[in-house]
Amino acid sequence: MTVRARRSAAGALIVAVALLGASPIVLDAQPAHADPVRDLEYWLNDYGFSQAWTTSKGAGVTVAVIDTGVDGSVAELKGVVVGGTDVSGIGSANGQKPVGDENSHGTQVASLLAGRGTGEGNGVLGVAPESQLLSISVAFGSDSTSEVSTDDQIAKAVRWAVDNGAEIINMSLTRNTLDWPQSWDDAFLYAFQHDVIVVAAAGNRAGGTSQVGAPATIPGVVVVAGVDRNKEASFDASSQGIVISVAAPSEELVGVVPGGGYVAWNGTSGATPLVSGLLALVRSAYPDISAADAINRVIATADPNGHDVPSPIYGNGLIDAAAAVTADVAPATTTPEEQLTDWIRIHRRAQPPAEETTAPTLTPTTPVPDPIPEVEAEDQSFMATDWTLRYLTVPFAVLLGFGSLAVLLGIGATRHIKRALRKQ
Repeated sequence: MTVRARRSAAGALIVAVALLGASPIVLDAQPAHADPVRDLEYWLNDYGFSQAWTTSKGAGVTVAVIDTGVDGSVAELKGVVVGGTDVSGIGSANGQKPVGDENSHGTQVASLLAGRGTGEGNGVLGVAPESQLLSISVAFGSDSTSEVSTDDQIAKAVRWAVDNGAEIINMSLTRNTLDWPQSWDDAFLYAFQHDVIVVAAAGNRAGGTSQVGAPATIPGVVVVAGVDRNKEASFDASSQGIVISVAAPSEELVGVVPGGGYVAWNGTSGATPLVSGLLALVRSAYPDISAADAINRVIATADPNGHDVPSPIYGNGLIDAAAAVTADVAPATTTPEEQLTDWIRIHRRAQPPAEETTAPTLTPTTPVPDPIPEVEAEDQSFMATDWTLRYLTVPFAVLLGFGSLAVLLGIGATRHIKRALRKQ
C-alpha cells in the first residue's frame, strides 16, 4: 500500500515507501530553483536520457499502457493521455478511472514513461516526455469484481492497443505462470505482425516472483530486469531468467499517484516503462525503423557494466539511452513475429486441448521467464537429444555390444568343446 507524499507548509517533501516496508524518505526544503522530486530522478542522467533528449524526446510515438488505468488529469500527465478504453468492465470508458487492488499503479507507470513535469523544472519528468499514451485499464488482484477473465482482458487489450495506433505496449504485470492461453498467441502475434513492440517486466522476488511468468515468457517480448542505485542486480526488486533482454533501475523510483502527489517505489514494474520510454525515443529518432531494429538498438547498445552478458540477471546489460539513439547498429537478424511463430509451430501442434480452469490472477509486478515453458511428459518428443544420447543411447549401445560379443564367444566356446568331445 503506497502513501501519497505532499508538500508541507515548511516546504519539505515526504515520500513514504510501503512496497517493501522501507522507512519514509524525508527531504529537507530545497532552494527556490531546485525541486526535490526532480532531484530524485537519478536515472535521467545516470542512464543517458538527458543526453538522448538532444536527439529525441519521443515526439510522434504512441505507447499503450495496459495497467490499472492512468489518471490523465494530474499535472504531469495533462495532454499526455490521448485515448483509452476499459476491458475489465468495471472501469471508465476512457481507461482513466483507476481500478483494482493497486489502483495507483498505472498512473505511477505512466509518469515514469511520459510525465511532463509541472513546469519550471518541477514534478516528475518521464524518460520520453513528448510521447503520447493510450490508457487501457484491466482489473488486478483477487478481489476484483470484474466478470471478464484476466486472460480475455489482456488479449482484448493488446488488440485494442494495436488497432488504435500504439507502436509500443507497456505491460508491468504478470500472470504468475510460465504458460499462457492460446488467445494470447493470437493477440501478441497480431501485435508483432503490425510492427508493435511489447515490453514486459521480469518480476520481483519480494513479491513472490522467483520465476518469470507470462507475458514475459512469450517469445518476441522485450523483458526488463531491475538494478539498484549502484547498478547492481536488485535482489528484492527484480528476478532472473534466460530471456531477460536488458536491465534498468528498479529501486528508489518516484512516480505520480491519481489525484496528484508522489510516491517512492521499487519494482520491475517501474523499470519496464523506462525501457518502453527508451524505445519511444528510438522510434521517434528513426521514424521508419522496424520494431525488430528498434529492439536491437536497445539491446546492442546496452552496457555490460563489467558483467558477462548475456546473462539471466542483466540480460544484455544496462540500458544506455544516449547510445541507443545515436550509435551505429547493425540490423536485427530476427523479428518478434518470427520468434513467436516458430514457438507456436513447435509447441502448440502436439498439445492436447486445454482443460477449463480458473485463469490465474494478474498482479502488478514484473516477472522473469524462461523462454520456453516446461514441457509435460506426454508432450515430449521421442527424438534423440544431447542428454539422451549421452546418458541413455550411447551407454546402452556399448552395453549391448559387449553383451552380444559375450554371447558370440560363448557360442563359439560351446561348439569347440562339443567338437573336442566327439573326437575323443
